[in-house]
Amino acid sequence: MQAIPLGAQGTFSLVVTAEHLANRFKDAMLPPVFATPVMVMLMENAALNAIKPYLSSNESCVGTRVDVTHLAATPIGMTATASAVVTAVEGRKIEFQIEAYDGVEVIGKAHHERMVIDRLKFGERLQAKADKVSL
Repeated sequence: MQAIPLGAQGTFSLVVTAEHLANRFKDAMLPPVFATPVMVMLMENAALNAIKPYLSSNESCVGTRVDVTHLAATPIGMTATASAVVTAVEGRKIEFQIEAYDGVEVIGKAHHERMVIDRLKFGERLQAKADKVSL
């Protein structure tokens, strides 16, 4: 694994569409606003983009923790963007602070952890687990 520097940054954006709304994801009674699970996906992608340049072709990175606060509602048609900053690196564990905004205000904040993995070894462990289920 290549050294990942503190302060490495990444972003990820999307235009909020009907498929990203809380009332489509959960309950039709909810207002037509950006869903928290989609905001978490936005944040995780920003974090991954912050460290992608430091991963080798046989490495990837999986999320292991998200502590998120959804602060403000975002309507359909606005662009939501998350910005992630690497705040700590302990071996394969990477920590991030993330903010999401919609062009008007901050809509969310998160502390996020990801773990760098060897894709081949991870795939082998996953297959071994799946094999136990199919017995």
